[in-house]
Amino acid sequence: MTLAQSVNDMSQIVNADKAHVWHHLFQHKALENGDPRIIVEGKGMRVWDQKGTELIDAVSGGVWTVNVGYGRESIANAVRDQLLKMNYFAGALGSVPAAQFSERLIEKMPGMSRVYYSNSGSEANEKVFKMVRQISQRQHGGKKWKILYRERDYHGTTIATLAAAGQPERAAMYGPFPDGFVQVPHCLEYRNQFPDATDYGVAAANAIEKVILQEGPDTVGLLCLEPITAGGGVIVPPAGYWERVQEICKKYDVLLHIDEVVCGVGRTGTWFGYQHYGVQPDFVTMAKGVASGYAAISCTVTTEAVFDMFKDDASDPMGYFRDISTFGGCTSGPAAALENMRIIEDEGLLDNTTRMGERLMANLAALKEKHAVVGDVRGKGLFCGAELVADRASKEPVEEKLAQAVVASCNRQGVIIGVTNRSIPGFNNTLCLSPALIATADDIDQITGAIDTALTEVFG
Repeated sequence: MTLAQSVNDMSQIVNADKAHVWHHLFQHKALENGDPRIIVEGKGMRVWDQKGTELIDAVSGGVWTVNVGYGRESIANAVRDQLLKMNYFAGALGSVPAAQFSERLIEKMPGMSRVYYSNSGSEANEKVFKMVRQISQRQHGGKKWKILYRERDYHGTTIATLAAAGQPERAAMYGPFPDGFVQVPHCLEYRNQFPDATDYGVAAANAIEKVILQEGPDTVGLLCLEPITAGGGVIVPPAGYWERVQEICKKYDVLLHIDEVVCGVGRTGTWFGYQHYGVQPDFVTMAKGVASGYAAISCTVTTEAVFDMFKDDASDPMGYFRDISTFGGCTSGPAAALENMRIIEDEGLLDNTTRMGERLMANLAALKEKHAVVGDVRGKGLFCGAELVADRASKEPVEEKLAQAVVASCNRQGVIIGVTNRSIPGFNNTLCLSPALIATADDIDQITGAIDTALTEVFG
């Protein structure tokens, strides 16, 4: 397939898609009088659709996934070679790439020791919830079963992970949800919930302690947080927040689960987002960037202390973690992940992410100076956001349709950016940027240049 293929050559594909494919996150009414966009090819940071239109992808596959860029032949070869040798066996037994990648991964995660494989971020998080419920039954006599999650955070599409969704529009109409999931306040200083606080990070963390005390510490087993909130508005935690969170978890014997599905494997300039803050979690989950979308894989990583709780009584036939993930037995995922990790190391992509992230934030700050509609810019590494407001003094969000108009304008200019959507009612107003870790200075400038033009076009 070449970039020069004509629309006529693709007509059968377009018709088949239009007739039979149910797209994600998409209102299909729009296709009654139009055609779907089909991404035909990708190379580096650029993709081409069925019409041959070239687009620079500033959201790494639409959902923060293709960390090392498109067209990586070495990953494709690694997957092909592995599939020919041994493609699959259920995870009750081992495989060579699973053993090799777990060893390499744990090298990057001091204090962690065990890797449970599955095939999506939702599933990885659900495994944690199941582990915590089983720990409750076997270690605490049925107590410490509640799971705390944070407003604006998101942990997946299953019913249980939606029960832990701090984004009401994600969960709307999918209930009733299982019991025992309790929300704690967010930590977005721009949307100040603690106006009298002298230390905002500590105040936001103390709000978690307040919920634990209200629920009863003997009922709370887990605190589940994103290191940097993604779809809820790209929220970087304030100084002092994570250190105080760790203290609270230790004080009340609450296990700490950090959801790195978006931030993991380089997105923020470190291997994992939590490593910016010096905390030691009990669980870390990851998916998207683990293999950059070249194969499906997710990991639930635990400490040895957590692992030991599932083998303390070998005579109990119900004592081990009685769980399976069918496609967690695929060898393509860890094979791709190994090569993905090698690329990040050999090409110095963590350092590049830090440098280009600084350039991206500087460019966004310049846009804030130029456009009054930009109320706040925030981010870390190549994971950044710009919150759009109708009025800076009141911080009133712009209408969602106007934020989406900015995205549409960038798209017409050949740049794909994101925006918070179907997340927080009235607050789907943050532009989201997560270009691949291979981004160059020219790429960053092209992305922010398109946003500049779009803001002028939409808001004048």
